[in-house]
Amino acid sequence: MAVIPVALAGRAYEVVIEEGLLGRLAGAAAPFLKGYGPGRPVPFVADTNTHRLFAEGIDAHLAAAGLAADWFVVEPGEDAKSWAGLEELCDWLLGLGVTRSDHVFALGGGVVGDLVGFACAILKRGVGFVQLPTTLLAQVDSSVGGKTAINTPAGKNLIGAFHQPSLVLIDPLVLGTLPDREMRAGFAEVIKYGLLGDAAFFAWLEANGEKVLTREPAALEHAIATSIAMKARIVAADERETQDLRALLNLGHTFGHALEAETGFSDRLLHGEAVALGMVLAAKYSARRGEISADDASRAQAAIAAAGVPAKLIDLRLDCDGAVLVDHMRHDKKAEATTLPFLLLRALGEAYVARDVDLADIAAFLDQELAG
Repeated sequence: MAVIPVALAGRAYEVVIEEGLLGRLAGAAAPFLKGYGPGRPVPFVADTNTHRLFAEGIDAHLAAAGLAADWFVVEPGEDAKSWAGLEELCDWLLGLGVTRSDHVFALGGGVVGDLVGFACAILKRGVGFVQLPTTLLAQVDSSVGGKTAINTPAGKNLIGAFHQPSLVLIDPLVLGTLPDREMRAGFAEVIKYGLLGDAAFFAWLEANGEKVLTREPAALEHAIATSIAMKARIVAADERETQDLRALLNLGHTFGHALEAETGFSDRLLHGEAVALGMVLAAKYSARRGEISADDASRAQAAIAAAGVPAKLIDLRLDCDGAVLVDHMRHDKKAEATTLPFLLLRALGEAYVARDVDLADIAAFLDQELAG
């Protein structure tokens, strides 16, 4: 078991990691279930997959504790994070009579967490919520830190708010139901923490990645806890990304979001896969600038390839050139008034924000990578 505090002034909360937590939910989340009881069910939001897998067990567990769940179920995928989905969820919560002292439970991956978090941010100017992440990607990344958002035709996550959860409960056992592709995509985000700020952790992942991917309990808990502890420290120091510190968590994302946009934010390229390839490109571009060696860039690429996620841009077989990908980047929410910051590497385990990147050079670099 690991308990990691996210130490925000006046709004601190805990991330609890323990096998079997979902089956002990009434006790683990007891302070956030006050006000619920006979005739007043606990609001849960899930997608159809997590509802099918876990709702029956949660219902039975809550019933034994004198509680009941009311479920709002969305379709899997980014389409759920829409204006229409947000409106429907808010209307449902208002219909239940949710108050500012209540808590909504988000059971699922990053899509569910983002949607619920944003709905709770704007509902009655702030309702509490509890994260129950069921994917490795959500467990190590989106469930912690308070970034919530929906998508619009203009781009991904462009409408959102910072709204921290009241509690995050991570049950590694739920990853037993996770498809291998989703597990590998989540592991790419774990690698990100090593590359951006912990060379020793990166080396540990190189040696123990297979144990994490096969869900060996001790290795899996160590990977999750180390990742969250790093993110918690960064979020506590720079909650709203007003400094460059929290921006480091975006390593791989500027390249990755452009790839997601070009592939239509579809299952053709999962978010974690896009970030993985984005990290390869960030490492190789850092080597192009002479900031890391070609050997270090190759080492980063090899670690990502070993995880079974895309590690070569040519393999995506995109029907575009580098200029098209750069144009996607211009619409990224991290773009500033006159610059587009890139997360690059000074060393494996040391990322930094570069604001002097020539986008024409990025386009030329991507043309080379697209050609192989």
